[in-house]
Formats: sequence, structure tokens, C-alpha cells
Amino acid sequence: MDTVVAQALAKWPNVPHCYGWLALDARGNWRMRNEAAQAQHLPGDKIVHPALIGFIQRNYTCDAQGRYYFQNGPQRVYVDLEIAPYIAHTNPAQGFILHTGLPLEHISAAYLSTMGRLFLLGDDKFAALDDRDMALCLPHIQLENRPIKDEELLGWLAHEGKTGALSLQTKSGNISLHYIKDDELSIRFRFIRQPRAAD
Repeated sequence: MDTVVAQALAKWPNVPHCYGWLALDARGNWRMRNEAAQAQHLPGDKIVHPALIGFIQRNYTCDAQGRYYFQNGPQRVYVDLEIAPYIAHTNPAQGFILHTGLPLEHISAAYLSTMGRLFLLGDDKFAALDDRDMALCLPHIQLENRPIKDEELLGWLAHEGKTGALSLQTKSGNISLHYIKDDELSIRFRFIRQPRAAD
């Protein structure tokens, strides 16, 4: 947390929280959602200002209930999550990089969902892989310690992971790849996609 944020929080501890105005999309973009975007269920405008993005990402965290927020001075701005609390991108040198710019170094588990999305758990963070990076990861998915064929992967997903043991090759070694249903993600990994005051 930035020092100026901590000082503001100490000075004004009871500022009302903000809900629905900030979102994180499935590709790691921060989006500002004004009243019109909220009313029409639109994603909102992509934030492009580098300093503002950096400020949000340095002060991004979650509460005990699994609600993710950006601490904006004394105010918590809760974040609507399109898919997961973090978005990972592939990086040739470091393996996986989170949308916050930090490397995802200690991956403990990986998951493929019903819809074929790849999710990574590591460093106490749960991340969805940017769908544009999936093609780069497919050659690193193995079935019984050999490269998996496209039809085998489709069959594995169709049978909910019951057709063999999958693994994902990463820079830190092979990680077991588990099947998970998309509608179980937020429950299993304890995050709230759309935090609201009533939560």
C-alpha cells in the first residue's frame, strides 16, 4: 500500500465504500464503469493512464470475505471481476506475469474449466490466463507425460477430466492440471465477482 494511502486511511477511517464503478476484465484491463455503464450492464471504459493503472495495482487487495478492492486514499473501491481476481499473461523470461506486473512464481495448482479456460493458483493468488495466451500454453499440456492431442483435450473436457492425468509444464516444473466447472470457481477459491454493500 502506498504511504499516502495509509496516511489518508488513518486520517479519514470512515469514508463510505464504493461499489460497481471499477471492474477488472478477463484480459487484465481496469475499466471505469459510470452510471450509464452500470445501468446497461456494459464493461465500461478501459483505463489507459499509466500512473493511474500503477496506483490501482499497487493498492489492490481483498478483504476477509473475498471481495477485491482498490484502496483509493481513505475509500475502498470494490472491483467487479469478469472472471477472476488476477489475470495472468505468458512471459518468455519469467513464465507467467500477473496483470499487476508481478511474476506468478510459485504455482501450486492449475485448472482447466468446462469452457477450456486455464486458471493458475500460486503465491496466494488465483489467476485466469488471458485467452489470447492459451495457444502458447497448449504445447505445454501433457497427458500421461506426453504432449496431448487436440481431440484428447476436447475429450478430457467433455468427460470432466476423467480420461487421464493432465499436467502443465512450467518453468518451476510440471504442475498437475485439474478439471473444474466454471460456476464453481468463485466458491472454490473464495472470491466475490460483484461485491455490493449488502454482501
